[in-house]
Amino acid sequence: MTEAARSGSIITGRNLLHIWREPGALISHLCTSIMFVVLFAFVIGGGLGALYPEYLIPGMLGQNAVFVNIYTTVGIAYDMEKGIVDRFRSLPISRTAVIIGRTSSDLAATAMNIALLSLCGLAIGWRIRSDFLSAVAAYGLLLLFAFAISWVGAYIGLRCKRLESAQSLGIMWVFPFTFVSSALVGSQYMIQPFKTLAEWSPLTALCDTIRDLFGNPAPKDFPEATGWAAQHSALYLILWCVALLAVFVPLTTRRYRTLSG
Repeated sequence: MTEAARSGSIITGRNLLHIWREPGALISHLCTSIMFVVLFAFVIGGGLGALYPEYLIPGMLGQNAVFVNIYTTVGIAYDMEKGIVDRFRSLPISRTAVIIGRTSSDLAATAMNIALLSLCGLAIGWRIRSDFLSAVAAYGLLLLFAFAISWVGAYIGLRCKRLESAQSLGIMWVFPFTFVSSALVGSQYMIQPFKTLAEWSPLTALCDTIRDLFGNPAPKDFPEATGWAAQHSALYLILWCVALLAVFVPLTTRRYRTLSG
């Protein structure tokens, strides 16, 4: 195990212990997710047919994969404001260990949220109608996308000078990003330019891909998605994950090293 991985695993454990001792943010986010599931499945989606919950739950799982950005942005900004990052910098550890530890612990928290949200989905009638390996692939893609997005959050957190700024910036782009997608409803129902933005959104690619892997069809009256991104959603999603990691891992590492200089 390299020094960065060893130190990162220790910091991951520290962050997870912090979540265990102060689970308020995790519980609040989970309760919000459950509230959205109930609201969209039984209130707003009541007229969309009996299959809508099976369309909705993969979209909600995809949204949870994006919300990891908020954890990471706020978590890094909090550690910086409280001087914890300065204490880490005084230790003989890899400069990337703090970022690796943060993104890994937030990925673990997201995995817990996804698991609990899946149980909530089962309670309202959602079912995985594919085989075991397809379901594993769907959850694997969810975690891959969450990990890639967490590096975006890490970079934003390192750019913020105050915790309040990190909280605002972490949320500011997440909600438009999650709603202008096929997470809750097909992009075909949106007006321009939101329709085009949703069709080419990586979150749309994620939601469409995991719906296929889970075997969850869209309601019968939903028009079929068209275009290259819709027809190659899995490939498009993986390309986005690779691009996000290729851009934000070096950017975030360079930013942290600049702070450490």
